[in-house]
Amino acid sequence: MNRDPVARGARHSRIGFADHWQAWHQHHRASALDSFGRLADTPLQTLMTALVVAIALALPATLLLALGNVQRVGERWDSSPKITVFLKLGSQETAINGFRDTLQGMPEIEELEYISPEQALQSFQSQSGFSEALTALENNPLPPTLVVTPAPAMSAPAQLDALRQRIAGDALVDDVSLDMDWVRRLNAIMTLGKQLVMGLAGLLGLGVLLVIGNTIRLEIESRREEIVVIKLVGGTDGFVRRPFLYTGFWYGVIGGLLSCLLVSVGVASLGGPVRTLAATYQDTFVLHGLGFVGCVALVICCIALGLLGAWLAVGRHLSAIEPR
Repeated sequence: MNRDPVARGARHSRIGFADHWQAWHQHHRASALDSFGRLADTPLQTLMTALVVAIALALPATLLLALGNVQRVGERWDSSPKITVFLKLGSQETAINGFRDTLQGMPEIEELEYISPEQALQSFQSQSGFSEALTALENNPLPPTLVVTPAPAMSAPAQLDALRQRIAGDALVDDVSLDMDWVRRLNAIMTLGKQLVMGLAGLLGLGVLLVIGNTIRLEIESRREEIVVIKLVGGTDGFVRRPFLYTGFWYGVIGGLLSCLLVSVGVASLGGPVRTLAATYQDTFVLHGLGFVGCVALVICCIALGLLGAWLAVGRHLSAIEPR
């Protein structure tokens, strides 16, 4: 008896790449929605954990903003280093003008101010209170002076010192004065501040990892039986790990958005007092916030910490759950 070719038994079929991709995509989507739904079912716990993440990252972000705003204040004020060049007494006007032209042509110099001996004497008389005594002098003892403002790129102490030595090498120059102490102090304070903020950010980031890791560990323990069943039916570690990674992802997203909100509220609350304080100095300084790029960077940082914390927690505790 001939048999139908269709009824000869089971046949082997190969699963294509498109089927693999569709199954992988569907499971990622289901895992993301399921993990978000579980977080939504416990809003108070989710909010508390996300607030810990938000506060931990809002602190270093706020300090970095403070350093940036302090640096902007320094740039707005006339606080750039000045190089005072004292020329030799009796220098001819033609030689002084030629030297001024040479300095103005240097790219390292942004601005140049010339103070004649007469102007220097008048200023000294008006400010010192010894105008009558100074009028008794037969000759003006003050030399012609040039006040050099270096370019903004010449902010490093080594660059300023090199510029000072270059100017002092001219035969017309008697002495060059450069007060670099405040420049060194400012650079040291900014460097120290950035290092402290980075150290604080590292410690708080470690705290975020521990908080999210502990939260994921508790969720793994609460779903132990579910994990055992999934492994009994052939579920891989990657299949089991995926929902917990999405839980860390959602914690990062929510914590990052809350962190941006906290920083923005803080900047907005301080904006009015800062403007009032700046107005007393005849300035229009305004606090700068994170901005769009800063908010995106902060959220990405939170997501990275959430995923890393979840990965470490799952990798450590998932291997201990095996069917018996």
